[in-house]
Amino acid sequence: MKNRKFRSYWCLTVIGTVILSFYPLYMGVRVIGDMIQDGTVLKENYPKYIIPYTPIAYAIILGVLLMPLFVKLMKDFAILGGSALSVAAFFGFELLFEKKVVVSSTETVAKLADWQMFLCRYVPPEEYVFDTEEVIRTETAVDILIGEYNPAFKLHFYLISVVLILAILNSIYGFAQMIRTGDGSRKKALILQSISVALFLGLCILACFTAFWRGGEIQVSPLSASLMMIFFIMLGVTVGIFVGSLLLKKQKAVALYVPTAISLMTTFVMYLGEMILLHAHLYRFGKGFFFSGLPGIVLAPVDVLVILMAGGITYLLMRFVISRKS
Repeated sequence: MKNRKFRSYWCLTVIGTVILSFYPLYMGVRVIGDMIQDGTVLKENYPKYIIPYTPIAYAIILGVLLMPLFVKLMKDFAILGGSALSVAAFFGFELLFEKKVVVSSTETVAKLADWQMFLCRYVPPEEYVFDTEEVIRTETAVDILIGEYNPAFKLHFYLISVVLILAILNSIYGFAQMIRTGDGSRKKALILQSISVALFLGLCILACFTAFWRGGEIQVSPLSASLMMIFFIMLGVTVGIFVGSLLLKKQKAVALYVPTAISLMTTFVMYLGEMILLHAHLYRFGKGFFFSGLPGIVLAPVDVLVILMAGGITYLLMRFVISRKS
């Protein structure tokens, strides 16, 4: 009976994953078709954010398709095998797209990895101080974000991608194991994981099509600032719950503080990725001390608060899960 339920769950999950991944899959097919036919993708035909979301979709589908194999061979460690394969597949597909796909316009021709940088722009401050010498900064957004490609620019893209793959597969594999073994000890954690990754994925999709309504300035609107803060917090919480769901059988202190610490660290790394992308700057959410960079570091008090909130929410959610473990 359990095997029958497992097979039904797996079939429905494969179908659902493919349906939900239709647009990223369609983008990939369209780009590959253009490359085969024309050897390039014209700017007007370029589907926005094909990287990283098409490789993410391929990686998750592969992990779901092979779930029965990993469950059979690795039992309780199936999530580790499925996640490792899917993350490796993601980087394989991602690097293949970045290096082989070429985007062309009337002004320029660039590899997909470089072209993606055009989508991440900001207008830097007109002037600031270098070594006590005040200089006028003349670089444009394209000068900063295109130029010589540095993989470090992609740090936050890769971080987001890996988080989505791990959290989605953790939910899918976790519920599969519940069906297979009848052990519901991770149920509440998996429900929270599913909610958090759904919210985070929704924010990622919204950011793709709106860039959170940033206007190209380093100081963003209140709406944009609010969405960016929620995005950063949900990233940290999603990772924290993922780690916490794997530590439920450990000592209470481990299951509480390790996820909290990793949530804090993940949110900080996301800020680090933004700093790299924005050439040692961060988007500013307002004016005044609370929104200005602290002496010696780029982070403002509001940024520190966002990092602490990610950790604090993770801690509270894990306390809830641990206190109500079934």
